Amino acid sequence: MDLLGNPLTRLFAQVIVIVTVSRLLGLAMRRIGQPMVIAEVTAGIMLGPSLLGWLAPEVSAALFPTDSLKILQMLAQIGLVLFMFLVGCELDPRLLRGRTHTSVAISHTSIVCPFLLGVGLAWFIHDDYADPKVRFSAFALFMGAAMSITAFPVLARILAERRLLRTRVGAITIACAAVDDVTAWCILAFVVAVSRATGLDGAIRTTLLAVSYVLVMLWLVRPLVARMAARVAGPEGIAQNAVAAVLVLVFLSSWATELIGIHALFGAFLFGAVLPKEGGFARALVDKMEDLVLIVFLPLFFVFSGLRTEIRLIDSPDAVGVCLVIIAVACAGKFGGSALAARLTGLGWREASALGILMNTRGLMELVVLNIGLDLGVISPTVFSMMVMMALVTTFATSPLVRWIYPPERMAQDLVDVGEPAGEPTPAQPPAAAIEYSVMVCVSHEQAGPGLATMGAALARDAASVRLDAVHLVPATGRGGTAMVGRGPGDSEGDDVLAPAIARAAELGVEARALSFVSDDPARDICELAVARDADLVLLGGHKPVLSQTLLGGVVHDVMKDCPCTVGVLVDLGLGPIRQVLVPYLGSAHDRVALALAQRLMQAHGAKVTVLHVVRHGRGEEMPDPSRSGARALVNAVFIEESGQVNMKFVEHRSPVEAALEESGRGYDLVIVGVGKDWGLGEPLLGIGLQPERLMTESPAPLLVVRGPDIAPRRRLARATARTS
Repeated sequence: MDLLGNPLTRLFAQVIVIVTVSRLLGLAMRRIGQPMVIAEVTAGIMLGPSLLGWLAPEVSAALFPTDSLKILQMLAQIGLVLFMFLVGCELDPRLLRGRTHTSVAISHTSIVCPFLLGVGLAWFIHDDYADPKVRFSAFALFMGAAMSITAFPVLARILAERRLLRTRVGAITIACAAVDDVTAWCILAFVVAVSRATGLDGAIRTTLLAVSYVLVMLWLVRPLVARMAARVAGPEGIAQNAVAAVLVLVFLSSWATELIGIHALFGAFLFGAVLPKEGGFARALVDKMEDLVLIVFLPLFFVFSGLRTEIRLIDSPDAVGVCLVIIAVACAGKFGGSALAARLTGLGWREASALGILMNTRGLMELVVLNIGLDLGVISPTVFSMMVMMALVTTFATSPLVRWIYPPERMAQDLVDVGEPAGEPTPAQPPAAAIEYSVMVCVSHEQAGPGLATMGAALARDAASVRLDAVHLVPATGRGGTAMVGRGPGDSEGDDVLAPAIARAAELGVEARALSFVSDDPARDICELAVARDADLVLLGGHKPVLSQTLLGGVVHDVMKDCPCTVGVLVDLGLGPIRQVLVPYLGSAHDRVALALAQRLMQAHGAKVTVLHVVRHGRGEEMPDPSRSGARALVNAVFIEESGQVNMKFVEHRSPVEAALEESGRGYDLVIVGVGKDWGLGEPLLGIGLQPERLMTESPAPLLVVRGPDIAPRRRLARATARTS
């Protein structure tokens, strides 16, 4: 049976192979900290003549025969049009708020420098590597434009995965990339117009039509689409008819720009850019379309690009040398121009260098530009292959270089420092000398915020004595950059989640600082932020994970294991004013941490504390319990000044958990208990609990489970911070 006997079965086979190879390589690339685009470009090269066509030419000829590439190209072009529409949807003017001068200066410098270097490089290689029929002006302009590109979606993905969107350097970089993207595409549109035109009159006519088209989109189409968006967007989402209307308009816009002569992709990009970003209309469209475009259509484009990339064309020492020169010129122009401009606008050398490295990211957008050049015949297959290698090298180098120049410890500190005026504290940041206790509450959803804020504020003697940070981590979805840019500076999603916590803290007289960002490893980020903020206590919500049948599993388990400060997990059953506190006590180190928190509640608000000391009986194999006098002496040592106000209860019971549950039902506002297997709260294996955690699931009163600090992680992180500062 011929499995590839007709065009349809062959297309199915091509899509299956392309998506499978891309996803498998994506898993490998993520393990080494590389974005998905690297995997997809590599998959394209592997499935093309550079590898598969070389190792197994028969398989390559059967799977990707020449007559099937037209169908693949058309599908890839449709997918690319839709992707450019999504990229346009990313361009939110709020990214530029307060950074217009800096971002415009840096982005334009990062375009002019590589553009000029690209033109100079074109003069150097034109005679040997350009088609003799191609005019030097078209070749030079195209090389300049290709050198100027920054991959906005890939850059957004890297910034999000590196948790840099909320840092100063990340905020400026994403704003610069937004300006850079628009400017570079305008330049490219002009270059395409010049390349397609038969003479000066044709180039001028195309340029005038393009300018007129842009004005129509901005002054006529934009308000009409905004009106439509206001009518069709709602809490239930967008109706299919509205999505169909948007897609028709995307294709009409692409058709118009193709007829004008500036390529269909520019029309899709511009229509996405004029869509209203308020009200969630653009975000809802992205959510509906993005998965199909990124998982199926984009890999088709990458493989089609890979099929056109022949690394074997770079087969001579001269060709290898030219390829290295192209990479060097690309890095010098983009990195050098961006870093120098950033330094001159006031950034430090470390921040400026990180920004330059990030702006040097090419990725997908470079491939889009190169394919346009190859389709127009402006660049030869050899130059195309060299430029693809340049795009791969610059994109691959971004993550490790940023990690080296901007280590996690420095990033964590900048996360909490961004936006604070230099030299003076914000209202939510009392002077360091006045702070005697620092609490970081980690809010996963709106409903959890008020209880955690209540618990954090209850530990404050007065508003100036405590620092309260409210943190919301947005899980990284593993999707493209379009899903992440909106969750950077200016986005309201994280602020909306934190708003109830901030409001509750304000009601209780404590000002809290809000911080939210995308995180692909929440436990690690919580621990790093705890060190950066010198937190005394990290508060988490006791929410049962989906897959792990334990309240102390998943992220909670990892934070408890690795965080170098006290960690508390709150089971909020309507926590209100804390007047009566119960501390079940068996004498462990974590029980003593529970006593210390109870003491702080007593000192701050006069809460009455009852210590329930359980003496086991009926099980001869158990270790002997300390005497009553010994237990009282230990409690008195914790409550030095308030020892006379602490109520000690001794109870004999064969089950400490049962004893604690019985006592907690007698009108207590809060129960504080240390982790430990005696309380059925042992640390789970691999984050999966094997004990019933009855105290957390059956307690009739709000419950705070605490684990004392481990000094070793703090020392390790402190040494790492010292090495990088």
